[in-house]
Parts: sequence; structure tokens; C-alpha cells
Amino acid sequence: MFRWIRSLLFVVLMYLGMAVLGFSFAPFALFSRNAAVRACKLFCIWARWLAGWLVGIRTEVRGPIPTGEVLIASKHQSFLDIILIFHVLPRPKFIMKRELMWTPFIGLYARRMGCIPVDRAKRGGALAKMVRDVMTERRDPGQLVIYPQGTRVAPGDYKPYKGGIGILYNELETPCIPVATNVGLFWPRKGLTKYPGLAVVEFLEPVEPGLSRREFMAEIEAQVERQSTVLMREAGYEADELR
Repeated sequence: MFRWIRSLLFVVLMYLGMAVLGFSFAPFALFSRNAAVRACKLFCIWARWLAGWLVGIRTEVRGPIPTGEVLIASKHQSFLDIILIFHVLPRPKFIMKRELMWTPFIGLYARRMGCIPVDRAKRGGALAKMVRDVMTERRDPGQLVIYPQGTRVAPGDYKPYKGGIGILYNELETPCIPVATNVGLFWPRKGLTKYPGLAVVEFLEPVEPGLSRREFMAEIEAQVERQSTVLMREAGYEADELR
């Protein structure tokens, strides 16, 4: 019960901080993409500190931090991996579901930072529009983050990697950085309770342009899944224990 209460307090204070920062920076973010990025990075600092202090989640980012124009293909287990990735990238932009664009504060800042909304209900049409939007946003180069499985996936579960990442890899002709994580062990995708431990996001070796779409998809999935399993085992969880 004590852990649940601390988790509840953490969530309340985290979103309170989001609201305060979102409201305070809104006049500046409306006219400045840099101001929007700065506000969101301050929120990430707040959330990481609060997670360590209140619920015992220490956070660590490993591997070389990507810079310049790159594609990033990340494992997605909870909101925490978004926070860690955004905090360390110099100019992050996310492929995100369209519904989030109507969320208070999140929608405003996502638009200002050049995030790309995707209507998953439209399937093929959504992919075509995503590619067009991404190519338009190349006027402001940055690190484009996509979650190849399309949703949060709990530790131990599996969902197939979708073709959108392969299309972007071929169209952009830039390196793609795989990202592994174990954050779902401590900040689950469902439920309120958070658990103490070392939550890690790790940037892996880049996959250079030039592979076929099939080769690329196989390489990305192999790297991300293999290293995510390593990170989860490092935290003390074996494959048959993961959920």
C-alpha cells in the first residue's frame, strides 16, 4: 500500500509539473520551436528527479547520443522511455498517434517541435501521409524517433515490427539508430504502481543506409530485442519471469 501511495503522489506531481511548465512556456512556445524543446526538457529533468526521489527509479542512458539528422527505432515499454530519449537528444521529433495531438499541452508542444501525427485507423493512407509529413519536416533536421512495434509492449510480450520504419529508412537514406530498454520492469505500461530499480535506455550501433527493406527490418528487430533482453536480465529478470 505504501508503494502505491508513493506512486500515486509521483504521478500527481509529475503531471502537475507538466501543467505548470506547459502553461508557463506556452506564450514562448507558440513562436519559438527552441522554447518548446526547452520546456519539454525541463519536464524530463523534473520527471527523472521525481522518479528517483519518490519511487526509487534511477535512470541511465547508455551509448553514444545521436546528433544530426538520423532515424531512431526504439523499443517502447512505457512513458519513461519517451522521457529518457527526449531528454538526451538535441533535436527530437516523434512519430506519434494522432489522438495525442489533441491532448492539453502535449499537442501544442508536439506540433511546435515538428512531431508527426499518424492516424493508425487509415493504415496504408496513414503511411503515405507520414512519409510526406516527414519529408516536409526535413527542412528542420533533427532526430526522428519511431516505435517500430507501434505501441507500448510489456516486458516478455511480443508484437511484430511494422513496415513504417522500413519505408522511412529507404526514403530518408540516413543512418538508423536502434534503441533498447528495460524501463517497463519499473514503470509498467498498465497500472499505477511503480517499482524501484535502474531503468536504462541504450543507443546501439547505427544501421547505415543501403540495406534492403527486409534486411533492415530483420537487423533492427534483432538488435533491439536482443539488447532489451540483456538489459532486463541485468536487472534480475529472466525471460520466463517477464510479463
